Amino acid sequence: MPKTVTRADLVEALANRANMQRADANRLLTRMLDMIQDALVEGDTVKLSRFGNFNVRTKRQRIGRNPKTGQEVPITPRRVVTFRPSQMLRDFVEKGGRGRAKT
Repeated sequence: MPKTVTRADLVEALANRANMQRADANRLLTRMLDMIQDALVEGDTVKLSRFGNFNVRTKRQRIGRNPKTGQEVPITPRRVVTFRPSQMLRDFVEKGGRGRAKT
């Protein structure tokens, strides 16, 4: 059964691999995520080589339909975050994690 990787899991892995304290790893991860969020709020694209791109798309207003009643409902305009994985990440996942250099 697939496992959900949590923020705590990422902090633990970062601390172990980089040989640093958990508190330092937590600060590093928090700062990295804050920088990504800030860039996306500004409407910038975040490109992480060998991983993928995060973009912000603006969706216009449209008419939706309530599936139960069939009543038309306006869907307000909004901004959404999209992620497009790199070809390298796609290949890595397709191969089941084989082929990555050990770090």
